Amino acid sequence: MSSAAKARDRELAYLSAVELGQAYRSKGLSPVEVTQAALRRIEATQSTINAFVLFDPESALLAARAAELRFQRQAPLSPLDGVPLSLKDLLLTRGWPTRRGSRTVPAEGAWLEDSPAAARLREAGAVLLGKTTTSEFGLRGMGDSPLTGITRNPYNLEHTPGGSSAGAAAAVAAGLGTLAVGTDGGGSIRVPAAYSGVVGLKPTFGRVPSHPASVIGAPPHVGPIARSVGDARLLLEVLSQPDDRDPYRVPTSASSFVEPGLPFAQRRVGYLAGIEQGCGREARDAFEAVLSRCRELGCSPVPVELSFEGAADVLTTLFQARAAHTLATLPAELRSLVDPTIRGAAEAGEQLSLLQYLAVEAERTALALRVAHVFRTVDVLLTPTTAESAPTVDASPSPRRAPFTGLFSLTRHPAISIPSGTTRAGLPIGLQIVGRHFEEGLVLSVAAALESTRAFAAPPEL
Repeated sequence: MSSAAKARDRELAYLSAVELGQAYRSKGLSPVEVTQAALRRIEATQSTINAFVLFDPESALLAARAAELRFQRQAPLSPLDGVPLSLKDLLLTRGWPTRRGSRTVPAEGAWLEDSPAAARLREAGAVLLGKTTTSEFGLRGMGDSPLTGITRNPYNLEHTPGGSSAGAAAAVAAGLGTLAVGTDGGGSIRVPAAYSGVVGLKPTFGRVPSHPASVIGAPPHVGPIARSVGDARLLLEVLSQPDDRDPYRVPTSASSFVEPGLPFAQRRVGYLAGIEQGCGREARDAFEAVLSRCRELGCSPVPVELSFEGAADVLTTLFQARAAHTLATLPAELRSLVDPTIRGAAEAGEQLSLLQYLAVEAERTALALRVAHVFRTVDVLLTPTTAESAPTVDASPSPRRAPFTGLFSLTRHPAISIPSGTTRAGLPIGLQIVGRHFEEGLVLSVAAALESTRAFAAPPEL
């Protein structure tokens, strides 16, 4: 391919969903042209970034041609009609295996069911490119699995994009599709978004329907990964449409994500006090720069005391319980194929008593009340997303790298990560914005205001 053709593909790859919709309606671009460019970029980077467990050119182009016909008839199905995107390989997708990053799940099978996310996206006319990599069963915070090997960070291939939505964040950052859908149980959307320099939203629990339930009952948080807050909002509007298969779903409408109220300067913005205790220097500097930008926008953030004590222990216990339950569902002869870290967690989980598990759930409730108390005095809370930038791909997982995300998964508050800066080495750093339950509109509004001072910056071409 000529350098001019590659440059054209890159130009198309980094158009937003909003820009694509405008170009499709004016017939300046075709969904087929944009999808072909995305597929070429996926194929060209699969040996380096390794963002996809599978991609399906035939199916994607069929969907793109159908979208093209709808635009020719001036009858698009939604703002995402013809927009190329991907789904994390924990989400059931009709016609494609859902192997969950594990060699224990065979590729063979009928695969007849769509998850709510896949079903809503098809109804919206989106072009499903393929499925992105995940750590095994979504249980690790790094970007590798026994099934797919290592997924790498587009900003530096020696570093991880994070996990477990590794391929989703890497794909969006590298221009391998406009959007992606991830899942988040402890930071699995927000941490990869921060490491990969993109936007990742964990909605309020129940906001986005999910099916099937996780192995310990409640379904995960399903949410959007995008390169802009506006695109994340568009994807959330589609993902949040109702699905009766999720008993925890809540009624919603597109207006739920529009915040017409006070301007940013009049919002009560809090920030986590004492971050110097848990953050590296460059993450602290990026966070201080965000606070300065808030002041430039006319808002005066106030320090907020919030203890994270107990959250790590709750997350660890739930991780062990989930790992134990997952392995218990596998035939004994397959368990040796599972990642040793997960096997070790499962052994610990097998020793948990019912009383211990119930005590953990009680502690989760106490944590939620602690966070709710904070929101009596502020509208949103700002924290760094992670304590440092992305580690190298050979680093061992450590909860100390992302101490700020797990609490809000436990308490089920909406939280978004947006780009906030870069290290001297050029690796992205993220800002987390947390809001009250079901106030995604406000969280997105604040994120958009801060995004206007520092937006997505694409990685160098590989």
